[in-house]
Amino acid sequence: MTLARTLAPLITGDVRDDPYTRHLYSSDASMYAIEPLAVAFPRHAEDVQALVVACGELGVPLLPRGAGTSLAGQTVGAAVIVDFSRHMNRILELDGRTARVQPGVVQDQLNRAARKHGLMFGPDTSTSNRATIGGMIGNNSAGSHSVLYGSTIDHVQALRVVLADATTPDLATDARLRTAVAGILDGLDLSGFPRFWRHSGGYRLDQAVHGDLTKLIVGSEGTLAVVTEATVGLVDLPKAKAIAVGHFTSTPAAIAATADALAFDAASVELLDKAILQLSRQRVDYAGLGDILEGDPEALLFVEFFGDTQEEVADRVDKLAAIWKSNGHGYHTLRAVTGQQQTAVLKVRKAGLGLLMASSVGSRRPLAFVEDTAVPPDRLLPYVEEFARILDRHGLRAGFYGHCSVGCLHVRPFVDLRSPGEIGTMRAVAEEIADLAARHGGVNSSEHGDGLARSEFNRRLFGEAVYEAMRQVKQVFDPHNRLNPGKIVDAPPMTDHLRDPAMPAPQRLSTTLSFAGGMHAAADRCMNVGVCRKDDTGVMCPSYMATREEEHSTRGRANALVKALSSPDPRQALGDERVHGILDLCLECKACQSECPLGVDMAAMKSEFLHQYQQVNGVPLRARAFGAIRTLNRLGSATAPLSNWLAGAARRPLGLSTERPLPRFHRDNLVRWFTRRPVKQGRRDVILLADSFTTFSEPAIGRAAVELLERAGYRVHLAADGCCGRSSISKGLLDRARAMAADLVTRLSASDAPIVGLEPSCLLTLKDEYAALLPGDPRVAAVAARARLVPELLAEAIDDGSLPLGDALRGRRILLHGHCHEKAVTGTAATLSLLTRIPGAEVTELDAGCCGMAGSFGFEAEHYDLSMKIGALRLFPAIAASAPDTLLAATGVSCRQQIAHGAGRAARHPVELIAWAAGLP
Repeated sequence: MTLARTLAPLITGDVRDDPYTRHLYSSDASMYAIEPLAVAFPRHAEDVQALVVACGELGVPLLPRGAGTSLAGQTVGAAVIVDFSRHMNRILELDGRTARVQPGVVQDQLNRAARKHGLMFGPDTSTSNRATIGGMIGNNSAGSHSVLYGSTIDHVQALRVVLADATTPDLATDARLRTAVAGILDGLDLSGFPRFWRHSGGYRLDQAVHGDLTKLIVGSEGTLAVVTEATVGLVDLPKAKAIAVGHFTSTPAAIAATADALAFDAASVELLDKAILQLSRQRVDYAGLGDILEGDPEALLFVEFFGDTQEEVADRVDKLAAIWKSNGHGYHTLRAVTGQQQTAVLKVRKAGLGLLMASSVGSRRPLAFVEDTAVPPDRLLPYVEEFARILDRHGLRAGFYGHCSVGCLHVRPFVDLRSPGEIGTMRAVAEEIADLAARHGGVNSSEHGDGLARSEFNRRLFGEAVYEAMRQVKQVFDPHNRLNPGKIVDAPPMTDHLRDPAMPAPQRLSTTLSFAGGMHAAADRCMNVGVCRKDDTGVMCPSYMATREEEHSTRGRANALVKALSSPDPRQALGDERVHGILDLCLECKACQSECPLGVDMAAMKSEFLHQYQQVNGVPLRARAFGAIRTLNRLGSATAPLSNWLAGAARRPLGLSTERPLPRFHRDNLVRWFTRRPVKQGRRDVILLADSFTTFSEPAIGRAAVELLERAGYRVHLAADGCCGRSSISKGLLDRARAMAADLVTRLSASDAPIVGLEPSCLLTLKDEYAALLPGDPRVAAVAARARLVPELLAEAIDDGSLPLGDALRGRRILLHGHCHEKAVTGTAATLSLLTRIPGAEVTELDAGCCGMAGSFGFEAEHYDLSMKIGALRLFPAIAASAPDTLLAATGVSCRQQIAHGAGRAARHPVELIAWAAGLP
């Protein structure tokens, strides 16, 4: 009997030990990988207790885990991993200034609830949109405002825990534990214990001397007890915020300006060096910062002020800028006082790690083995200068970013662990930096814990006596070493269990889409930072937001593909049903292209996966049908209205939901309307891509676009003889898609006129997938450069006066829901900008994620419920909260279908609203 079958009947949750689940949980955001024995998903504390009992009887270790974003390897191990994030994620009580939560509650989830009471959880990590409170307790996490709020240990008031013997003691009063720990500490000289307050290494013996053992559990990484509930304190939300962004000619110059900022009671002082800044400028979703910088700084210092009024914090920004200028610090200070000004600034500041990771080249990655040291702020400058010299001596480059306010900079040298010589270099640098931090009165771990990366050094850093006391504490709580063994004490060398050297070399696989370095390299770009596990903003990853399943995150899918592509026969592995199940719920929204810091393109990989899977298993009828969507739509239009009556008969053979209304075909389609009308001359030519959906199902949108473009002075040419191949790509029919792409590129290359489209998924296929379908074809880049969404041209025409708008929509409120592909490839700025040009209209863009429809996905019977659940997460409630007379705008046909079905409201294409404002009939 397998371990999962032994454990599963004992709990109300479930347990899995199949090879893919074990692989998905074998790594975290660190450089380590250890395959677990099984993964359990408890629903309540009784489940946890049952698991502890069973693992004790079976003699197997147990490892508690939250989001799996730990950077030092503390959440991987040869154990039964207990994932708290899936079910034990409820806020149990918010009472006054305290919250009682389960360990799987995400930090931002708690903050959303606390915000209603003017409160927040103080230790604000940069991973707050996926970091769980249980994980923060395990690591004693801190954030950018720790100079103000301290670390997690300063806010934990009480814990409910299960010990290794399955008992559930009260840590504040249990006599047995308190007596045992007191005996260990009696007479122990703690003078060598780190005096610098910001540390998360080792066991907090300095806290245990006070008798309450609650604080001892904080930072223990699940090695002493399993936390099932936490009571934490909350702090007041700042009433007003302002940011000063200092521009400097070097990193040392920026650090030297920190003292001035702290003198004005800064809530945070954050550094970004040029390496991070350059990376941010390469990303469409972070480009806003580059647009407002002055010159080309080598480093930026972000100084944030909190206060009671906006005038107060703005005044402190001005005073800091004046002091910096007087003291010769920096050459410019950017003032971000309003919320709008702060958005781009804060987004890039929090994205340092992800941006750095995105610069990985092959197996040379920025690794977290010396990135968590901290020294007193007044020692930071000489410390960083010596740190840089050590890196130079070993021939390593790194990016510097982090918290100058508390002397903690995150430095990640680029190392190729598949090169044996570089593993030795990594160890040498780790040893030197640990000693360097100690010499400057600092610590080796300040907020990310010890894990596998730093535990080895604890004996030398804490001294023999204190280290032995830590080992005795571990013995008291966990005498048989069952809880997350090998962390904090009695750890293996830091060079054991490294992920990259242990990975088998990928076998050659011929792919239809072109991936830089191959498909394995494209999947292996994922470094598990876990942004795809967020659930309250952006689009990525809609199916994870609905299911809370690791395998339905971008990270989970990428790791599954890495396993399959590392097998001896990758083509056969990609034909496996288990892999299909993991990839099946990817909606191909493309959000991972822009929202994943490493740009993991799961949409492209799913298309290639489906192509490979179908080579082994055959092409389903439904895939063939949707791949030929233009032909079907053309036939439906030609036989309408009879086709609309007969369409229901296709539901069962194609596996379509009976609950989802089907699109209506129009006999008087866009092509027929266009060909019978007289040609209208214009000053400029433009090609309108007549996509399959606008042309045959929503021709009124196409007619509005043509008439608006003509009014703006364009002569419109309709490209209606081919298909972009979007549907074939999404169904893995890549040979057909490539033929369609080649045909359309040939047709579009006959002219140099701009190419515009109304359906983002179709128009943006020219800018995105065509490069992978037709690599090396020089025409592809030229076509992509000419491809623009219609709103871009209409906004230009409004601005130059050729398309005047009237007051028909004055006083109306408009909510815009952008298409996922639009958000990922070009951003929605052009569409939003177009709508804001409507005189007197109030326009708001929704941050409501993916609508859940995703082309054919929401029509498919087995996906219908999930499609509706995704829409109900944020989109449907946002629409329901709007006034009945609010106008809804949505750029995608799928989005409009989902809004009509799920929210009971009609959404219009933005072009239709412009036509209304322009007075078109």
